[in-house]
Amino acid sequence: MGNQDRAANAVRPHMGIPLWRFPHFDLTASTIMEEARPKYAASSFAQRLRRGASGFGERLRPHWDKRWFRWIAIGFGGLLLAYALFWLVFARGLPDAATLLEYEPPLPTIVRDTNGQPVHSYARERRVQLQYSDYPPLLIRAYLSAEDKTFFEHHGVDIPGFIGAVFDYATKIGSGQRARGGSTITQQVAKNLLIGDEYSPTRKVKEMILAYRMEGVLSKQQILELYLNQIFLGRNAYGVQAAARAYFDKDVADLKLHEMAYLAILPKGPANYRPESPTGHERALERRDWALGEMYKNGWITEAQRNEAQAQPLGTVAAHGSSFDARAGGYYMEEVRRRLIQLFGEKAEDGPNSVYAGGLWVRSPYDPKIQDLTTTALRNGLLRFDAGKGWSGPVARIDMDRGWKRELAASYIDVDYAGWRVAVIVSRDSSAAQIGFSDGSTGTLPAGAAQLPYRKTGSPAFAAMKPGDLIVVARNGPSWALRNVPEVSGGMVVEETHSGRVRAMQGGFDNRLSSYNRATQAMRQPGSTIKPFVYAAALDNGMTPASIIVDGPLCVYQGAGLGQKCFRNFTGGSAGPQTMRWGVEQSRNLMTVRAASQTGMDRVVRTIKAMGIGDYQPYLSFALGAGETTVERMVNAYAMLANQGRQLSPKLMDYVQDRRGKVIWPLRWRACDGCNMANWDGKPMPRFGFEGRQVMNPMTAYQVVHIAEGVIQRGTATVLADLKRPLFGKTGTTNGPTNVWFVGGSPDIVAGVYIGYDQPRSLGGWAQGGRVAAPIWKAAMTPVLETMPKTPFIAPAGIRMVTIDRRSGKRVYGVWPTDEPKPAVIWEAFKPESEPRRSIRKEEVAAQDKAAARIEATVQRRQRTDSDFLQDQGGIY
Repeated sequence: MGNQDRAANAVRPHMGIPLWRFPHFDLTASTIMEEARPKYAASSFAQRLRRGASGFGERLRPHWDKRWFRWIAIGFGGLLLAYALFWLVFARGLPDAATLLEYEPPLPTIVRDTNGQPVHSYARERRVQLQYSDYPPLLIRAYLSAEDKTFFEHHGVDIPGFIGAVFDYATKIGSGQRARGGSTITQQVAKNLLIGDEYSPTRKVKEMILAYRMEGVLSKQQILELYLNQIFLGRNAYGVQAAARAYFDKDVADLKLHEMAYLAILPKGPANYRPESPTGHERALERRDWALGEMYKNGWITEAQRNEAQAQPLGTVAAHGSSFDARAGGYYMEEVRRRLIQLFGEKAEDGPNSVYAGGLWVRSPYDPKIQDLTTTALRNGLLRFDAGKGWSGPVARIDMDRGWKRELAASYIDVDYAGWRVAVIVSRDSSAAQIGFSDGSTGTLPAGAAQLPYRKTGSPAFAAMKPGDLIVVARNGPSWALRNVPEVSGGMVVEETHSGRVRAMQGGFDNRLSSYNRATQAMRQPGSTIKPFVYAAALDNGMTPASIIVDGPLCVYQGAGLGQKCFRNFTGGSAGPQTMRWGVEQSRNLMTVRAASQTGMDRVVRTIKAMGIGDYQPYLSFALGAGETTVERMVNAYAMLANQGRQLSPKLMDYVQDRRGKVIWPLRWRACDGCNMANWDGKPMPRFGFEGRQVMNPMTAYQVVHIAEGVIQRGTATVLADLKRPLFGKTGTTNGPTNVWFVGGSPDIVAGVYIGYDQPRSLGGWAQGGRVAAPIWKAAMTPVLETMPKTPFIAPAGIRMVTIDRRSGKRVYGVWPTDEPKPAVIWEAFKPESEPRRSIRKEEVAAQDKAAARIEATVQRRQRTDSDFLQDQGGIY
């Protein structure tokens, strides 16, 4: 080997091939040095490609001269180009068919009541998801006969059907007519779930591609299950089960052959076969009979079955909404919906467990019976209070220029009370008005049936009505008569004391007239219902129920800006030193202010905050209920008192399950194993522990409850005394009075109610919590309490029950309390070592009781309402 060979091999030793074997290389020293540079590898690789290509071309040149070879090469290249173009136009960007393995159709959320019965649903599409095995085989054959009889034979595309569809499309180009589909069931699933319903040849080709892919991923049964659960069949029904309910009010397992055949013809166009229209009814019968004939041709039914089914009428029921009563729950179910949306979102885009697509199952403590009692009691109370005040005006207005039928139906304004209906004034003359209803029907409102005085003008209501006004009417013979929706409103909540479960909630007269929930959204001054928590702070800081508090004038320095403020009790009189119990029972404001001042308002507002009522500043005004809170919060706070000071949260939902039954809320939920056993197995019974933390001393909570029992027995809520059972509670009346309250209950259940205008104004000087709110509470809760045992309030460990003189608070020996409404001697609850040490003899009790009775009678003669006092004082700021 010469020097040139060694130089070449030195430069390219890795090649293993000496460069002298390639005589076309110029192996000069300059060439070798140039190739030794870093770009050597890249340049030599390019050269080799060029050499390889030229060599390949040289080898193909003899074949290219042959005609047959050129045609094969051009054809192969054309196929590659066509495939590339096809992929770019049709297949690129198509969704993965494998995603259908995890597809979950949008399902409504169902709410169950305390008994486990479904009572409400949140849905925008009526759909029920079933498994393939849930559908009767004959129903499946009906759909195959009508839609795709070769479904189990093809691989996603029916070639003869596709060719026929292409020919039909070509003949109708430019005519404006839509060509027949020719799609298989697999293609329809691809269209509905993956690519949409765009009308174009491109979409049809994409359908075919996806259908072919789907057949390689899903079984035939899985594809049919998707189809039968997803297909739209009219009447807002998606899926065959929903359609069976919508058209025949049956489940799929209960359908007859002629009903199956009718449902099988609907996918092609439900609007064409509407049984409500004569034309649609005729088309439906004709097409149904055709489907039965196809089933017979395919050998899936006998001739006798076909003839019998064809002789049947359609048998559809009238169109109706959801199978759930939309009126059930009202404000309660709307509040559940709000809270579910906060937890899981509203639409499918918000997550897999959204309210309107996630298929949630919600177990709630909602009790239909208690809800009906609560709703009726509050409505009747509002009507009773509003009676005689005249017509409050139209409930709303609509734009008549846009068509009153459509506008009224779209308003969703309705009322559910004693046969009342919402109507629109269509036209009016001097003698009568033509009114229209949401179903399109009309009626007549005579002028004589609308003579209530209009509150704003004093003139008859009929004269104030204008076309477009929405009013409430009731049937009056052949015509209609005007009814008035109370302008005053209110809210009521019923809650269990041991768990916080809300059994009923009413947030106004009717949630379809106003969705504003006054039980949870209306911030109102609680008035004297706050006082038990003021006294709870005092009991935690050295006072006892027998502590003497002066019921007399009180002056407070409110700072340099406000100066000194002196308060008086009602008309200026006072009862002098009295026990704390007496001050709560008689709702004495000055005693409450004095107790709060002695205790310290910082301690008072901490107690109020700990009970979940509100976060207030340490001003004395809040001791008389000047802060704002809701009915729900107040009821929950009273429930915590009855629960011996243990924390509760108002529960409108016990737990939430996803569509597969897994509990997804609350996060730490655990099932109670063995709680539903038919018979006791001899093992220890399940025991539930306390959920919340202790937010108030249990002895303090019991003392407050024990004192508040006196409010029912001889205080401001004696209207409830005739129930003759252990009850506690407190009335409330705010400045104006703008709101009247009552909150209270038994050891097991607590309820609260308030009445007031949405735009706060005076209810009238006679309005008081004991006169207005307490009777509503009584009407709602009496039937509920009658189903419960008369359980006394249980004192916690450490409480000492001591006999005392009711008026003086002194300890009494030798005398037992009686069942009289106002006994001289009562049992009082004390914490250890806090009971009175002094005592009086029983012969002194009678004399003191007589003197106290004289004082009490004098006070009652001079006493005005709490609202009068607050009004005189301009509040207590």
